[in-house]
Amino acid sequence: MSLKIYNTLTGKKEDFIPVHPNEARMYVCGPTVYDSCHIGHARSAIVFDVIARYLKFKGLKLTYVRNFTDIDDKIINRAKELNIDPKQVAEKYIEEFYQDMDSLNVERATIEPKATENIDEIINIIQKLIDKSFAYAVDGDVYFSVELFKNYGKLSKRSLDEMEAGARIEINPNKKNPFDFALWKKAKEDEPFWESPWGKGRPGWHIECSAMSERFLGETFDIHGGGKDLIFPHHENEIAQSEAASGKEFARYWVHNGFVNINNEKMSKSLGNFMMIKDIRAEYHSDIIRLFLLSNHYRSPIDFNDKVMEDARISLDKIYSLIERIDMLLKTHKKEKLTEQHPGKYLKSFCEAMDDDFNTAKAIGIIFDAVRTINKFLDLKKKNLSKEEIHELKVDKEDIIRMGKIFGILEENPSNYFEKTKLMFIKKKNIDIHTIDNMIKKRSDARKNKNFAEADSTRKELEDMGIILEDRPEGTIWKIK
Repeated sequence: MSLKIYNTLTGKKEDFIPVHPNEARMYVCGPTVYDSCHIGHARSAIVFDVIARYLKFKGLKLTYVRNFTDIDDKIINRAKELNIDPKQVAEKYIEEFYQDMDSLNVERATIEPKATENIDEIINIIQKLIDKSFAYAVDGDVYFSVELFKNYGKLSKRSLDEMEAGARIEINPNKKNPFDFALWKKAKEDEPFWESPWGKGRPGWHIECSAMSERFLGETFDIHGGGKDLIFPHHENEIAQSEAASGKEFARYWVHNGFVNINNEKMSKSLGNFMMIKDIRAEYHSDIIRLFLLSNHYRSPIDFNDKVMEDARISLDKIYSLIERIDMLLKTHKKEKLTEQHPGKYLKSFCEAMDDDFNTAKAIGIIFDAVRTINKFLDLKKKNLSKEEIHELKVDKEDIIRMGKIFGILEENPSNYFEKTKLMFIKKKNIDIHTIDNMIKKRSDARKNKNFAEADSTRKELEDMGIILEDRPEGTIWKIK
């Protein structure tokens, strides 16, 4: 297989060699469900959605696991704020997560387990770690002993000595080492709990992913993913506890996406610049959001602002406009079914980019090369196309659609896409649709009466509002400038 993946663990690109031939097994850390999802969640979800789509496109049988952390301090605290049960908090935000992801055309993972549905598996791993002396129980809590795992720090490239030297960590008298982390937490009053050999309690955050990945993917699987913020301590701790328990390699390839900044500032609640998915979706079509989030390489940071979103909208309009142009042109020619199944030249180049560590930025460039080249060709040829050129045009269009499908875009009919973006535009600009219709009618009447100065003046007025007109045989339509 020609696919290369940058492995955080080794710090280099490596050939992707699955544990099981012709299969791919991937685990991605999902949300802790205590609040609405923001644009950072969207980036991670879309990055791994595209990776999943591409692995399947490559012909691999994919098992994709993305979990929900549905018990956690944050969930318990939110439940207290709302005066409801923590389970209700988790269920509320799981439902909202699905609404957000569906609105962004993010496909469901193969398996989407919850931490609370895997308590037995969690307890079994903890007991195994205790039996192997990698973990110890103290007064109802269970901790992992980091000093006993000799490779601790190999993912984040930190040594325990360096961490201890620069540590500002609250001293816990129950821990043998300040960096030991909780596998099981003793139940506090009025908190959810489960019975265990160490008393009533609940799992720590890190252990749940080890338990669920082993249950559904095996002790060693292919890809473990998540945001860069999870490298330490979450993923570091997962490696330690999983490899200590099994004695085997945990995940072969560690894939981490970069952060989303807002207007060149780090997104944070203290700055009040959290951009929630539901708010962004009210202003932008899902294809625009996806194209924006894929416009940088997944490992690089990306900056969200009005200008880049408008650039993404203009770019997407160009792709949909070309598809619309080809469709209209093909209507005038004999309808013959496209039998071409192998990739055309554009899809081949696209795959070369994606095979290089899922380089979506370069792959997007291939799509726009196709748009420019095909438009230029059609401008020169007008409608005088040979059968061979019609066939080539169909292959090119199919390439664009297939590339779009891997990106989770271009699945709308162009007219539906333009209609939806127009409605979002007028809502955002607070423009009455009837005003636009009346102005278009006014211009049409002026043209009929050969009052071209008035017609041009009305067109200019619409342009100043961000609206451009296209005169077609069936009438005048408008698009966003």
